[in-house]
Amino acid sequence: MRNFSELSEREILALAIANEEEDGRIYADIADGLRENYPASAAMFGDMAAEENEHRRALIEMYRQKFGEHIPLIRRQDVRGFVTRKPVWQLRPLGLDSVRDLATSMELETRQFYLRAAARTTDASIRKLLGDLAEAEIAHERNADQLLEEHLPRDVREMEDAAARRMFVLRVVQPGLAGLMDGSVSTLAPLFAAAFATGNTWETFLVGMAASIGAGISMGFAEALSDDGSLTGRGGPWLRGFICGLMTTLGGVGHTLPYLIPHFWTATALAIGVVVVELAAIAWIRWKYMDTPPLSAAAQVMLGGALVFAAGVLIGSG
Repeated sequence: MRNFSELSEREILALAIANEEEDGRIYADIADGLRENYPASAAMFGDMAAEENEHRRALIEMYRQKFGEHIPLIRRQDVRGFVTRKPVWQLRPLGLDSVRDLATSMELETRQFYLRAAARTTDASIRKLLGDLAEAEIAHERNADQLLEEHLPRDVREMEDAAARRMFVLRVVQPGLAGLMDGSVSTLAPLFAAAFATGNTWETFLVGMAASIGAGISMGFAEALSDDGSLTGRGGPWLRGFICGLMTTLGGVGHTLPYLIPHFWTATALAIGVVVVELAAIAWIRWKYMDTPPLSAAAQVMLGGALVFAAGVLIGSG
């Protein structure tokens, strides 16, 4: 990698062309990724991609006038100072906030880089070139704001933000909540049955871990195989299955870990406390994301947990 200050005027112009081409393709990828669910935002990023292409054509014409037809391949990763970004195609499904933040950071990075470089150079022609590029980025940033106002008025943005929230609930919250509820509640009976039947904390711990991991695997596959997401919009089945299985396992492991404590009643009291926290978390998630009234959510979850806990204690004490 080379420092920006070591580049010649020809190399700086070649780098600017590569930057504009890459930014245009990133915006086009974002527009393609948003088109199905967020058409207004997709149109905005499509226009931004078109503007980057216009900048690139102008830079190529300038380069031809000064240096001829051959443009050396100089990319961001060849020069120190640029931020390395994960390719957009690896970020599907795209989130509105993340791509808006990405666009802002791209414009800011390029503008600041050119401004700092212009301040360091003593060559008049390079300083002018860098200043012109910085002005172009400032103008592009203003145009981006205009595009935002044109394509995303407040009501449209609110609609798209609401749609993004719904998809987050469908793809992450619902499978995670289902797993957490299953892991926190279904493992209570075998765990406390083992605890009161054996009075042995280590054996209880082994039963709890087996129940938690087994439930996690079962719930993960059940979620992944239940719906491929093509009609419901719930996203990739294996990602949902992973989220559901992971939360199921964590829900069971939470009140299993206290049985690593060798003293039975201390471990049991701590496990019960963990169960109360888990059920409270489930009730909060249902209220926050599922629009369930808080008292109703708490009553339903606590009642279910109490019944399963009682069943485990009764069976273990029998």
